[in-house]
Parts: sequence; structure tokens; C-alpha cells
Amino acid sequence: MVAPDEAALSAVDHGITVGDGVFETCAVLGGHAFALTRHLARLERSAAGMGMADLDLHKVRGGVDAVLAAAPDAGRLRITVTDGVGPLGSGRSAGPQTVIVAATPAVVVPTGRAARSPWTRNENSAVAGLKTTSYAENVVALADATAKGGDESVFANTRGELCEGTGSNVFIEIGGELVTPPLSVGCLAGITRELLLEWGAEAGLPVREAKDGELPFSVLDQVAAGEARMLLTGSVRNVQPTAWLDGVDLKVGELSSAARDLFERNMRERIDP
Repeated sequence: MVAPDEAALSAVDHGITVGDGVFETCAVLGGHAFALTRHLARLERSAAGMGMADLDLHKVRGGVDAVLAAAPDAGRLRITVTDGVGPLGSGRSAGPQTVIVAATPAVVVPTGRAARSPWTRNENSAVAGLKTTSYAENVVALADATAKGGDESVFANTRGELCEGTGSNVFIEIGGELVTPPLSVGCLAGITRELLLEWGAEAGLPVREAKDGELPFSVLDQVAAGEARMLLTGSVRNVQPTAWLDGVDLKVGELSSAARDLFERNMRERIDP
């Protein structure tokens, strides 16, 4: 256990030198990590997609328990696994992985502010759909959105389809439904996205995954014009209707509001769904 300002990693950890690692972020409710089992399953999928060795989930869970016991007021938990000490280039060397579990407070904001990214997401990337520590693209895009007055940047992919945010999935409220891009666009298989699709269907909420090509990036023009609504989903962000897009104030859609209420109610009743 170390404080944020205490040294804890090797300077040549491969997660530091080349971003060779994977991570998960969980909301924390009442001292418990929300949907931890699903997050750990995705952590394993990301590691496998990166070609990393099998993860020691017993070690990871032990770290989660220890950190949450030491930080009872935490609202956000981050689990990071890197390939450990390695060379200064892209090649790997066999050795123990580095596991980091960190907790901080968190504030859930009921609505969000989004800006369209001038850059695209590459759905053909070797790490498309994986939650890796190679996050520089997201850092740059989010800084651009922040400079414009937003708190999230939304990408198209290289085919001109609506894809995702830097740390969120996107749902569009249109035609009496909530529709989210399919995973084929290159977006992350978000845990909150997954649960909203499941819980929405369970509750009779018209929410579904789009068909291929159904949500072009230009659908955001309809959102800006008030002809459609938008919400973002993600850990800690939860289900967050968008109230501002590229300088235009937006109304919160009825389905978006209902989805937010449904998710917040269920997540408190089902801590590890």
C-alpha cells in the first residue's frame, strides 16, 4: 500500500515505456466494486487480445479487497496490469506482470457535454475493442473536447460510422428507441453498455444494438438539431444523457432519462450482476 506520491513502479516497466498493459475502471458503491466479475472477465479478454500471459485474478481480487478496505469512501477503482519490467522497445521479455489497484473519490454528474472529435477511431487497429493503457489518442481527443467546453469527445470510425467516446459508449435516442453502435464499428464492449442493453430489455425499455451502417456519424447533426437525443455510458459516468453538443444546448430525451433511472436503481440492487 502506497500513497499517490510514493514511488512504486520500475522506470522500465513495459506499461510505462510502451503502454503494454490493460486496465479496468469500476464504480464503487458502499465499499464494493460494481460489476467486478464482468470487469475482470473483460480484463482477461483485453490481456488475451494483447498477447499477454494469463492474469493472476486471485492476486487482482486480493488487491481490490485490500485497497477498498483502506479507502472506504472511494467512488472509483482502477485495476491495471502491465507486462512488467521489459526492454525499451516493443519486444517483450518473460517475467512477472505488474498489478496496480488504485482508488479515488468520484462524483457522478447527471448530464454530460460532448464534442465531436476531429480524429477518427481505427476499427481495424490491432487493439480495437481492447481496454489497453495505450491511451494517448484519448488524452489528445479529450483535451480537444475540454478546450471546446465539453467533458467528452465522440469519435467516428474510418468508415464514417458513429463509434464511441474516449471513455464511453454512445446511445442515440431516435425513432422511439435507444440505439447503440454495434461492436463491429471498433468500439469497446462497455460493461455499462452491456448492462443497459440487458436491463433495458428486461424492463421493456426499447433499447438495442444498431445494425451495421445504421448509425452514421452524421446522426449527430440530428442530435444537434433536436431531432434525436444522445446519452453516454461508462463506469462512474453510468448512464448520462447529453445536454450539450458542440456548443448547442440539448434537451434530455424521455427514454434517456428513463434509462438513467433504471440503471441507477438496478446498480444499487445488483452490485455484481
